[in-house]
Amino acid sequence: MSTADLANLSDKLMLTTVVMYIVAMVAYAADLGFGRRRAAAAPAAAAESAEAPAKVLVGAAGAETVAGDAGGGTAAAGAGQDGAEPGRVRADWARLAILLNILGWGAHLGVLVTRGLAANRWPWGNMYEFLTAIAFAAVTAFLVVLIRYRARFLGAFVMIAAAVALGVANIWLYDSVGPVTAALNSYWIALHVSAAIIATGAFTVAGAATLLYLVKDRAEARGGAAEGGVLSRFPSTDGLDRLSMRVTTFAFPIWTAAIIMGAIWADQAWGRYWGWDPKEIWSFITWIIYAAYLHARATAGWKGRKAAVLSLVAFAALMFNFFGVNYMFSGLHSYA
Repeated sequence: MSTADLANLSDKLMLTTVVMYIVAMVAYAADLGFGRRRAAAAPAAAAESAEAPAKVLVGAAGAETVAGDAGGGTAAAGAGQDGAEPGRVRADWARLAILLNILGWGAHLGVLVTRGLAANRWPWGNMYEFLTAIAFAAVTAFLVVLIRYRARFLGAFVMIAAAVALGVANIWLYDSVGPVTAALNSYWIALHVSAAIIATGAFTVAGAATLLYLVKDRAEARGGAAEGGVLSRFPSTDGLDRLSMRVTTFAFPIWTAAIIMGAIWADQAWGRYWGWDPKEIWSFITWIIYAAYLHARATAGWKGRKAAVLSLVAFAALMFNFFGVNYMFSGLHSYA
């Protein structure tokens, strides 16, 4: 295929990806909403099948649950008022959501591969490609969490975040296939930028879990997380808190490696490891806040609301580093 054909295929796969993610988001939301109401209609049937439904829905036998309770998305839906088999409706929504999610992920991978082949380089040389890659990393991180912790409840939120990110990339950041600037023409783009993409995607999943924690914690404080409501479909607040910490613990060393590799690349490209460039400063600020979050949890025993607020501050710094710094400040990273 010619370069033009590959670029055109990449654009078409992008549209397919967005559609798949949006429909998957609706299916995940239906699984949260309708599945819970069916379960409330037949609590006895739900209790009988609460031990192993996620193995059927996710296909991950022996996977660890997030919180060990029905609210973590591990309890099967009960029989509906129409006499359907226990778990039938919820299992269908879940299977549809996961299937569409995986198909969308495959199309998303195709977007990056065809874009890279068309440009004959790593496909994250501009803001359009970088945001597309971050969305892919976030969806990939969610799929890993889905299999490892049965965290299907995060699906609707990760899917809408990915769809919005890809929409922004296509509407406002789209750039035609072309060569990168001289500063990016290095093998370090495969190391430094890849690490930053992976860490940002994982931090996004952790941020979604943290937001859900704060919403549920506030609702419980006000007595609003009633049995049978959508919030009761989520894990316990402790489970959400632990999930956020685990994903952050995974992402933080990768972000650290990205900063170190960026410094080495800067020395090769500009003759210095650190030059107080706005991107360098905000990357380090983000690192400090995430380090403070993990340190506070490990040494001071922080958990719950205090830790969640600090985690969201770190995620806000990460988002500002990506969007704000690139458009509000001039510097050596302005090419992004």
